[in-house]
Amino acid sequence: MYCNRCGVPLEASQRFCPKCGTAVHPSPMMPTRNRVAGHIRLLGILWLAIAGLRLIPAMALFVISNPATSPIPPDVPPFVLPLLHILAFVFLGYAAVSAAIGWGLLKRQTWSRMLALIFGVLALIDPPFGTALGIYTLWVLLPAESGEQFRQLAEAA
Repeated sequence: MYCNRCGVPLEASQRFCPKCGTAVHPSPMMPTRNRVAGHIRLLGILWLAIAGLRLIPAMALFVISNPATSPIPPDVPPFVLPLLHILAFVFLGYAAVSAAIGWGLLKRQTWSRMLALIFGVLALIDPPFGTALGIYTLWVLLPAESGEQFRQLAEAA
């Protein structure tokens, strides 16, 4: 330990510097703030919300693509209804993955960070909510120190 004022070496039992008389106070270490911990709950909730939003078009497309309930006129090409049915499954799959990401982030599962980063990049092309969520996800989880902070959170949970 050294004097903060003159730099003279000090012993642990000394309360004052023998050269300049400055009081020796052990400086308390500032706790490091975990940036990820402050945002992970909100990020999980937003992923769950986007999952709910993606269920709306999925259910609407399932109704439209059903031949019994379809409001589409009968003179459309025959490939349209199966295409709409496939698109409904795409929305349903996206909603399921988004819900898994949200649940994983809220439960601090180690796999959820990587999945959130992958789908955060894909969400960038889905304006306006997907773009905002993708940017926020990348901002929170992409920095190198975020990986270590998230791992510490996951181990503590």
